[in-house]
Amino acid sequence: MLVTGSKTRVTRAAALCLATGLVVASCGGSNDEAGQKPTVTTSPSPSSTVKVPQAVALTEVGADLSFGDTATVIYEPDQKSGTVLDLRVEKAEQGSIKDFSGFILDDQTKKSTPYYVDVQVKNVGEGTVGGQAVPLWGVDGENTLLPPARFTATFDRCPSDPLPKKFEPEDSFSTCLVFLAPNEGAMKAVSFRPNQQFDPIQWTGEILTPKPEPKKTQGGKKSKGKNGG
Repeated sequence: MLVTGSKTRVTRAAALCLATGLVVASCGGSNDEAGQKPTVTTSPSPSSTVKVPQAVALTEVGADLSFGDTATVIYEPDQKSGTVLDLRVEKAEQGSIKDFSGFILDDQTKKSTPYYVDVQVKNVGEGTVGGQAVPLWGVDGENTLLPPARFTATFDRCPSDPLPKKFEPEDSFSTCLVFLAPNEGAMKAVSFRPNQQFDPIQWTGEILTPKPEPKKTQGGKKSKGKNGG
């Protein structure tokens, strides 16, 4: 089963299928399709009925943030519920497709570059929501949206969970999101863009990269370099 993050036509970017029942998917379209509405509706539109507490100030649309900053946004998973969330992108790290060595990968997936993003969410509104994916997407160098991978089993390298089934006012939640950049691409930012008309709020910053593996000598020992003794 392939899980996609958009109802619009998209280019299949990656899929991981395991005998354990894990399914991971990521998708992105052309530049014209980037920013299409995700499956989860999180619309801060003028017609929104979500009440914003008096002491809470929403983040300006189109804001450019840094990793570690918090964005305060209206979140409406459906027409019957909604609240205000604090979203904080803590950090981002580039992974390796070797992290999925136990998976059965197709050729296209093997060319993907995984990214692991730590995020924190707090319900600062008055509504109770839950059970939906954290409404954040990755953005690659071609300005294509990368939906978070969805798992049906635990991925220990970056445990990815949706919001708790019942996420009440003042509740907090931490998780790690996996984004797969297709064609050995690179993720450049993390975005909150609930619909095509919304000027996205984006986080950027230093993306940590894996340390190179030490080279091995002919005897099988790891080289310590010129000054390693």
